[in-house]
Amino acid sequence: GSTILPLFPLGGIVYTPNTEHVLNIFEPRYRQMYTDILMNGSKRFVVVTSHPTESGRFAKTGVVFELEDLKEVSEQTEDQIKYICTHKVTGRVTIDKVLNPEAWAMRDTYLKIEGTIHDDSGKDDSGENDGPELDEVYGALVDLQHELEEDVRFTKAASNTLAVKEGPDEDGLWQTIRLWQSFVEQRLMARQNELQQEFQDKLKDFLKKERGLQQDELPSAIGFGDLTEELQQELQELQKRMAIELQPLVLESSLTMQKIIEAEDHKARCKLLKYFMQAEMRRLTTKKTLQGLFSSDSDAVLDEEVRNIPSDEMISSTETDEKKSFFDEPDAFQ
Repeated sequence: GSTILPLFPLGGIVYTPNTEHVLNIFEPRYRQMYTDILMNGSKRFVVVTSHPTESGRFAKTGVVFELEDLKEVSEQTEDQIKYICTHKVTGRVTIDKVLNPEAWAMRDTYLKIEGTIHDDSGKDDSGENDGPELDEVYGALVDLQHELEEDVRFTKAASNTLAVKEGPDEDGLWQTIRLWQSFVEQRLMARQNELQQEFQDKLKDFLKKERGLQQDELPSAIGFGDLTEELQQELQELQKRMAIELQPLVLESSLTMQKIIEAEDHKARCKLLKYFMQAEMRRLTTKKTLQGLFSSDSDAVLDEEVRNIPSDEMISSTETDEKKSFFDEPDAFQ
């Protein structure tokens, strides 16, 4: 039941079935790959996500890209790009064997694999899945997101249209999986924008106070060397913070989808998606609890408790200063 197919590893993106994607083809080995799949009539190849740090290491399970449209653009791009191609992801495939691993280092041709294509058409759907439970968790998650006024959240209407069936149709689970993938990616972008905005606000204050510039006089760009030593240090610290804070979200956006792609069947995908939604519920529940602890009423109670603490048992300011510089280590996540 194995099939021999070309392999095209693509960055840290995880593609899901029943989606469409455009690729710009410029590398000689992949130009040759497209020529071959057009000549032999297969018009398909395997796409897998690459390991984030180890070159030449890829996920074992990927998806099948089927070529739908190809445009030759060599003349328009001065041969910088050979083809602009549109594809449909038609299914999943597990790689059993790489037939020419030496080609990765040589780079003179593309990799070929022997793989097993999985039938995700839904024709063998037994009707057994975790749809009702998934729907319940999803509805509770949407309600909690709106209660906390999360910047990135599902619409209220979305909670009534959860798709959980097996197969490629519009009411299929893959629709919900893509929606979840979009949500995770938007959370990542939102957090990244927050951190960048934080520094931009400080930079604007610097230009207004130190340089005497008005709002309409602020430059669109400024060199690192033009910043004060303090601002340079803050920018470097921001870059470190972004690496630490965003890395778990980056991994979540890729590894969550990869685990779903690797799932054995529809029921397993339902269980995984429910697990990821429950994890997000736990995060938001913790956030809600913390907001309650530090609300104005709680602050008043805490202030009263503090006034009743004997002076010899109170923590001095020097002790608290020593504990202020807490930060997560880069590897403090799974």
